[in-house]
Amino acid sequence: MDQQVDVVVVGGGSTGCGVVRDLARRGLDAVLVEKGNLTHGTTGRMHGLLHSGGRYAVSDQKSARECIEENRVLRDIAGHCVEETGGMFVKRPEDSEEYFQEKLEGCRACDIPAEVIDGEEARRREPYLARDVEKAIALPDGAVDPFRLCVANAADAREHGARVETHAPVTDVLVEDGEIVGVEIEHETGPGKRVHREPGTTEEIRARHVVNATGAWAGNVGEMAGVDVEVRPSKGVMTVMNTRQVDTVINRCRPKGDADIIVPHETACILGTTDEEVDDPEDYPEEEWEVDLMIETLSELVPALEDARTLRSFWGVRPLYEPPGTGTEDPTDITRDYFLLDHGDRDDLPGMTTIVGGKLTTYRMMAESISDHVCDALGHDATCDTAEAPLPGSESEARMEELMDEFGLRSPVARRSGQRLGSRADDVLDEYDPNPVVCECEGVTRAEVQDAIGDAGSDLNAVRLRTRASMGNCQGGFCSHRIAAELAQEYPEPVVRDAEDELYQERWKGQRHALWGRQLSQAMLNHLLHATTMNRDGDPASLDDEVDFGAFDAGAETEPVGSDGSRGGESGAAATDGGRADDDAATDGGRADDDAATDGGI
Repeated sequence: MDQQVDVVVVGGGSTGCGVVRDLARRGLDAVLVEKGNLTHGTTGRMHGLLHSGGRYAVSDQKSARECIEENRVLRDIAGHCVEETGGMFVKRPEDSEEYFQEKLEGCRACDIPAEVIDGEEARRREPYLARDVEKAIALPDGAVDPFRLCVANAADAREHGARVETHAPVTDVLVEDGEIVGVEIEHETGPGKRVHREPGTTEEIRARHVVNATGAWAGNVGEMAGVDVEVRPSKGVMTVMNTRQVDTVINRCRPKGDADIIVPHETACILGTTDEEVDDPEDYPEEEWEVDLMIETLSELVPALEDARTLRSFWGVRPLYEPPGTGTEDPTDITRDYFLLDHGDRDDLPGMTTIVGGKLTTYRMMAESISDHVCDALGHDATCDTAEAPLPGSESEARMEELMDEFGLRSPVARRSGQRLGSRADDVLDEYDPNPVVCECEGVTRAEVQDAIGDAGSDLNAVRLRTRASMGNCQGGFCSHRIAAELAQEYPEPVVRDAEDELYQERWKGQRHALWGRQLSQAMLNHLLHATTMNRDGDPASLDDEVDFGAFDAGAETEPVGSDGSRGGESGAAATDGGRADDDAATDGGRADDDAATDGGI
């Protein structure tokens, strides 16, 4: 049955989740539709920086002021999503003293707290900094978990009556009598997908207004409606290291350039990034030299990176936008400001508004702006409270010492559980047995996994985004089967098997660009554990062809027997596809049309 609502929000990244939360809290009947998981696109493929505004203090002071304002708001309303790492802009001997002073003056002009420290003090705070770093500007940068942030926004929207529909791509924008009146979506089928309608069916959601919050994909939605949205997608690479070489966000103090930031995040560090314009946000090259550039260049700031283990790499696409006629050629010169495009005013096609540009740090401000616009268009009188209302999980500090005593958790596990769950820690750990630890790398307990399954169903990649299970050093090698086992109480064996395979394949994709040194050894160990010990390269339960079980007794090499009597065929593919011969994970590069695109590798 088709649905009639006030607003449909297309896009489940930070902006879309922020918009649906804002609208729902204002009393509007709102629906969010997303083609993959929440954070499927750009939001899930960022380096996790909570901007202080320092990066834009010289080139884009409007954006810088917005960043420091929203930095403070997010620390208040989303404390369990933010780590207050602090940040530094460091100067090497070859870096410009003039630019260093411009950066300092720009920060102060934008009301960004800035402190100049000498090289000795910078190395006292971060011992692995290069010995020739001369000085630094200390700023209130931070690290933010984009997955936790989006889930919290979506959860709050749902608590206020909104519908959140994932794995539901828009197949058409409905236009009647010169006005946009809704969208058509398709409910996807496939392992791990959790939908509210029959898989494989389509649904029309008719609405008084449509918000296009699809970022780099905004042009695709615009094309369905017959309007041009000229987004200029710009790709950037991020590389994930296996430990935190620094505990502070480290920026290179220079005008612009590739490989100039290191962001500590949870148990890892993320190196970034490049800025290269591409034609298609779904189809662009992922070059090995880009990964090499991250490590080689940022080793000039932190020499320990040169010999560190690289876990994985991933690419994201920025939704950059300029008003027509601007003509900027270098994507690094395009403003990071956001733009609200009213298609009624701009294209004489009322009923839809597009929001493009911006940054995750300013997502809430962007959502407030577009929600104000929608309320005006609908004649709905309501004010925004999202700058004051805490997100679910951030209402108060979790009682860590009490949790350790009450639930018998070791200190690091209790601390990390509390950081992830925030004020929900008591409720989650009370409802489920918190032990054992299912993922040792990230200290994720059974209680957290079961809580995430209750929200995400059998989609283990959605469980991963909520808990960080399988995102540590082993990349799912030692824990993906344990996570899948938690599904067995509720789901049949084929669903559990497919869910585990989907999770394991997703973990493999980001490692394809890090197969050297110790990470190559780890990848081979994971393969042996899953493909050999667990028979995932030739498991009789997963093969349609008959298997010659007599070969087991004879001690001969075991191969599937095809219908023509031939042996082998697929068994040799296991080493290249992550452990399952019937999956093409190794060849798709972790493209954004798969849930692999959502994790940002962090």
